[in-house]
Amino acid sequence: MKVALHQARTGIDPAANADELVRRVKEAAAGGAAMLFTPEMSGLLDRDRERASAHLRSEAEDRVLAAVREAAAAAGIWVHLGSLALLAERGDKLVNRGFVIDASGAIQARYDKIHLFDVDLPTGESWRESAAYRGGDRAVVVDTPVGALGLSICYDLRFAELYSALSNYGATMLSIPAAFTVPTGEAHWHVLMRARAIEAGAFVVAAAQVGHHADGRATYGHSLVVDPWGELLLEMGGEPGLAFASIDLARIADVRSRIPVHQHRRPIPPVAN
Repeated sequence: MKVALHQARTGIDPAANADELVRRVKEAAAGGAAMLFTPEMSGLLDRDRERASAHLRSEAEDRVLAAVREAAAAAGIWVHLGSLALLAERGDKLVNRGFVIDASGAIQARYDKIHLFDVDLPTGESWRESAAYRGGDRAVVVDTPVGALGLSICYDLRFAELYSALSNYGATMLSIPAAFTVPTGEAHWHVLMRARAIEAGAFVVAAAQVGHHADGRATYGHSLVVDPWGELLLEMGGEPGLAFASIDLARIADVRSRIPVHQHRRPIPPVAN
């Protein structure tokens, strides 16, 4: 079975970003992929919140989501649209929401990023996602042509308990769309992705943003597909593009029979005083 990954350099114009996504959907289908994976913030990447606000819409009104749904239906391919910045249904904040879209264009699952990135880096970069976004509160697993897919987004990667929960809920593939900073990517990207695959005994698919963006930020790229043993099946380096990886779902049972962590997990009680 084949999956496709879109490594993007998303900009500040949602219409242009939607056009590129539609093109990638067509290319993925033509290349024989069962499913296309796109990065976090596939519709708009703009840290200028005043400028970005002119483009923000609710889920029902978002033009990028509508374009991808239409393209998926036309091409007959499933898409994990890694995430979009959307107006929340309640309150005055945004949500960072991923979508699983089936080959008819219907939305089969939604996931709101749980862990928000609030940090000051030694490089001088400062990020406060919680100032604008409301975090999600539930894990999501959805059946797809490539198996039971556990959803997450970017900074979620650092919280192993989420992936334990997803695999406990039946996930055999983990999607981790991202827009990693360069310093954190260079230090931790590959080792954390491999760790999540090994711990869960599952495939990891991580479509990433890459390069210098129109809003001035730089992202790490290096989109990956990792097998349940921790072996890299795809590494896309530092340029935008579309790439394919072949996955053998029988590999999951093989690895889990050798390292049966799912059978050996136990609830850990609190430390007694």
